Amino acid sequence: MPRGDSRKLILVVIDGLTPDVFEEAVETGAAPALAFLAEHGNYGRGVSTFPSLTPVCLSSIVTGSHPDVHRIPHLVWYHRAERRLVEYGSSFAAIRAAGTRRSILDAIFNMNEQHLGQEAVTVYEALEDAGLTAAAVNVTCYRGRTRHRPLLRGLARPAFGPKRFFFYNLYESDETGAPVAVFGRAGGSIDAYAAAVGRWLVTRDGFDFLVFYLPDYDFASHAAGPEGAHAALTRADRAIGSLLDAAGGPDEFLERYDVLLCSDHGQTRVDEAARLQDAFTGFRLFRPGNGRRAELAVTASNRAGMVYRLPGCAAEPRELADRLADGPHVVLFREGGEAVARRRGEELRFAPDGSGWRTVGDADVLAQPDALERAWRALANPNAGDLIVSAAPGVEFADLGGRHHVGGGSHGSLELGDSEVPMLAVGLGSPPPRIVDVAPLVLRHLGVDGS
Repeated sequence: MPRGDSRKLILVVIDGLTPDVFEEAVETGAAPALAFLAEHGNYGRGVSTFPSLTPVCLSSIVTGSHPDVHRIPHLVWYHRAERRLVEYGSSFAAIRAAGTRRSILDAIFNMNEQHLGQEAVTVYEALEDAGLTAAAVNVTCYRGRTRHRPLLRGLARPAFGPKRFFFYNLYESDETGAPVAVFGRAGGSIDAYAAAVGRWLVTRDGFDFLVFYLPDYDFASHAAGPEGAHAALTRADRAIGSLLDAAGGPDEFLERYDVLLCSDHGQTRVDEAARLQDAFTGFRLFRPGNGRRAELAVTASNRAGMVYRLPGCAAEPRELADRLADGPHVVLFREGGEAVARRRGEELRFAPDGSGWRTVGDADVLAQPDALERAWRALANPNAGDLIVSAAPGVEFADLGGRHHVGGGSHGSLELGDSEVPMLAVGLGSPPPRIVDVAPLVLRHLGVDGS
């Protein structure tokens, strides 16, 4: 049973916010709500999961697990059992190329109902099983116990989320008067919607735990780069400030709530686009609607890609890795009971060894934070490709529709800039060192056994 003295908790996730941008905004006072929380909390830099892409990262935050447990491998991946591509929304062009209706169903419903591993328990499920009330605003990993009917006319399919559930005007457990979320994205419409819902919830003290997800900063950072999205951060800060105001002011807010604030991944500037498919000329590649005789499926988006060997492909993973191993990208695959990482002709072999790692080869190949753990867990995901490719600095892989963010920002790789996140804990002691530690901290704080 939950402890009776547990203070209510709000988890704020600002999508794509980098530690450098967060720290500068706090230091200069450009984000007054963030600065207030930072003044009253403990701050550190944490590490994301891999691939450092939003569906993977949010699933890790909500379940407290890496992709080997929650099973979400990427923004776009090949579904072996259904022999098709899953595309969660790399771009509108990629959605169209994969099939618009199927992609929408995958992103809104199938990710939570079918793709998210059944052995992974979401924080909403654990809390509400213990009798607490969970709330979520706009977060795409939302699986819970409560059935919600859609508000969109013509759509009958329910969604199962936490008791208090708000998803882009499509599902709303309560009437809040919040504005339409999906029009005016460049001007921060989704964060504005979250702010209105958040005010309503705080005014009524309507939760024990709230996930307050703000995605508009990431949208702006993709276009302008992480150092050029200050206006979007100002809007996100204003949305957080609305929670403080709804409680009667900043001091009154902290009398009622503890706060954990983080991002899901970092973001780095990209100056070059590449097509991962081009490395596999000579193979018959899977294409939506025309994959009957394909040997490989190559899925790529942002700064990570995957290569799947299809039935009938005679090439082993090492042979496929040879196509990329002399280049600047890190290529990962399994061989026997070990994982292999290759880059620029150098190779590192590694595997878990008791409480540490057994390694052979050039450690510089994976000289990134928690790289061995994150790479191993990504490869152990049964939905992952036979090869996983982490893009070189400054490079982005074009998606299925040929789109990229050259001149702006991107993420997805093992690299530090894509993987490091700000972590701020207010009323919780030290901040967690990794995003997979968020859910366990939430459960401990609220007195729930998460085992």
